Amino acid sequence: MGAELPDDAVEAMRRAEVVTVFTGAGMSAESGVATFRDVETGLWQRFDPAQIATPEAWASDPGLVWAWYQWRAHIVHEAAPNRGHRALADLERTHTVLIATQNVDDLHERAGSSSVSHLHGSLFAPRCSNCARPYQGIDAEPEQAVHELRVEPPACPACLSPVRPGVVWFGEGLPDDAWRSAASAFTFADVVLVVGTSGVVYPAAGLPERAAARGIPVIEFNPEPSALTGIATHSIRASAAVGLSAMLDALGASG
Repeated sequence: MGAELPDDAVEAMRRAEVVTVFTGAGMSAESGVATFRDVETGLWQRFDPAQIATPEAWASDPGLVWAWYQWRAHIVHEAAPNRGHRALADLERTHTVLIATQNVDDLHERAGSSSVSHLHGSLFAPRCSNCARPYQGIDAEPEQAVHELRVEPPACPACLSPVRPGVVWFGEGLPDDAWRSAASAFTFADVVLVVGTSGVVYPAAGLPERAAARGIPVIEFNPEPSALTGIATHSIRASAAVGLSAMLDALGASG
């Protein structure tokens, strides 16, 4: 079943040259990637993710933290981009599409999107915990974390310090390059799409608010109201896969 799209929303997209997209966990939910705060299963069922995703947790038990993120990397590796991811990639045939995502997966890139800023880092960009050098070596097998609660992180080849996950933990600042790219994407946007985010995690959630304050149309795709619904020009109650596919069809841009 498709989504009902307001004519004004379709027309705003049709007139736009630059479309900036802000995505959250709901973007990847239909790919089978659990949202961060969902109850996890197996070994991780008794852990609160918020207690693992901190610098303090890393300092206390790096093997536990590394295994947690290796497990999440395994889940993402097994997942495939959904129709929403592919719709955004296909939209590049007719528009300049700039994506700023709060997700740490690589599904936008695997779908074919060419401009993606990871505001909260990436599961697939580990770096040294000491010298911050990107780690290009062979990681511990993600499969290992499916069966083991602790996995020893690899050592940085430059300084021999433990390699840490390439994600932003609670209490850490956003990566400068990703933030600058995302801020620039919102500055040049003709239309902003907000897809599958609760809109409660700042400073990232402030970017759509800035665009709305400048009069840029903001089109939200979310099955439920979010903290950004109030600033949206149009709120479409549909999932990422359903809503974005419907928009692509309405624009006549689907392959």
